[in-house]
Amino acid sequence: MKVLIVGYGSMGKRRIRLLQQLERGAEFLCVDKNPSRLRQAGEQGLRAYEDLAQALEEKPELAFVCTSPGNHAGIILKLVEAGIHVFTELNLVDHDYGRIIALAEERNTAVFMSSTMLYDKRIETIDRLVKAQEKPLTYLYHVGQYLPDWHPWESYKDFFIGKKETNGVREILAIQLPWLLHTFGKIEELSVMSHRCTKLEIDFDDSVSVTFRHESGAVGVFVADTVSRKAAVHLEIIGEDIHLLWDGHNDDLCIYDLEKKTMRPVETYDAAEHADGYADHIIENRYADEIADFLAMVYQNKTPRYSLANDQYTLKIIDEIEGHR
Repeated sequence: MKVLIVGYGSMGKRRIRLLQQLERGAEFLCVDKNPSRLRQAGEQGLRAYEDLAQALEEKPELAFVCTSPGNHAGIILKLVEAGIHVFTELNLVDHDYGRIIALAEERNTAVFMSSTMLYDKRIETIDRLVKAQEKPLTYLYHVGQYLPDWHPWESYKDFFIGKKETNGVREILAIQLPWLLHTFGKIEELSVMSHRCTKLEIDFDDSVSVTFRHESGAVGVFVADTVSRKAAVHLEIIGEDIHLLWDGHNDDLCIYDLEKKTMRPVETYDAAEHADGYADHIIENRYADEIADFLAMVYQNKTPRYSLANDQYTLKIIDEIEGHR
């Protein structure tokens, strides 16, 4: 199996590491315009190219698009045109989605849209518990991390999360909304309040509070920020027959026992893998699981959990949120 990695940054390196575990015989090619990253790839024994067209001459079977999420569309179209099955990381804009979908169908080529939270076993458990409820629910959800801490090895001003079009709050929304929509349903109504809490050199509000009313009848408040000095994930789901708490870690998902009147833990992962340099709530297992689903889409014609059409809807909701700010 010959695999092309477009973008040898943190996500490109992660995908290579996990693919090496899943497909021992895989051969990797890398494309990156950054000279230092090209040098790093070569030092790791990978064949590295500055130009995508050169790498395509090697006729890879699969490609992972791991560049900044504002410019994926042009790359994906070139890959699909070449008949290469594509795994795309998070897209923060829906540029050319219609063309990509049409071309992929014409070329009988898979385009897999990453949505890592949908492969998180803690989220799968929450989804199951929520969907077992017959009465309306309310939820409170906060996700935040200080912008300069996202990639401490580089300036936030050089990283896409510091740019207005692909800002960090937008990325949090794009990561979290797919599972919220999957679990609680599409959005009937929303309201937004936002403001600036830092003196960072950015041109977007760094704290956003959104109230959602879902088609299921659930109402939720979601706070996304790039302000929290301690990386934060906190979820509370409230209903007459359920009270669930989660602080984002493997061992702190708890549900209230209605008979015993105490909180009890809910088991998810037997063992959770973490990568150095990332917040401790970020589990590697889910990234491997979605790669496995991509391979199943390509080689077994399996329908993925999340599609470009799903992502179009998610990005539409995010655009509406930003339009209220």
